[in-house]
Amino acid sequence: MIIRNANLNDLETIYNIEIACFPPNQAATSKTLSERLNAYPLHFWVLEENGKIRGFINGMITNFDTVKDEMFKNVDLHDSNGSWQSVFGLAVAPEFQKLGYGSILIHHLIQVSKQNKLKGVTLTCEKHLIPYYEKLGFINSGRSASNHGGDVFYDMKYLISNN
Repeated sequence: MIIRNANLNDLETIYNIEIACFPPNQAATSKTLSERLNAYPLHFWVLEENGKIRGFINGMITNFDTVKDEMFKNVDLHDSNGSWQSVFGLAVAPEFQKLGYGSILIHHLIQVSKQNKLKGVTLTCEKHLIPYYEKLGFINSGRSASNHGGDVFYDMKYLISNN
């Protein structure tokens, strides 16, 4: 098993996992995923096993400690000098879910964020996923201003101590 930075050759597989994991009103388009891969390739990872992509995680660097709706589509908001790693998508192919791949990807992103001396990691999730992210060390900051895809989300933060 390896985690590596994604590239445009991975786009079709990433997109297929995206549309299998997210409802149509939340799923990123192939174009959006391509723009993300080009704008912040060092913040877009895939998990491979036996040469096959099992899942991915991505998000821009920002100075916002919460995810804003405009961030999902506007890659120009990426700020490589920002202090927060956002998460826009954590997705594992359905046939490989519940095997720990999502947690492995989150831990990798947190580790990179620590190495980069960021303040933390921020994401939004639906209510039923709050316990999952809390188990991974995230704090529920309450209902999000984000209504990406017209849904209700909650702000989750992982705080990094850089003492």
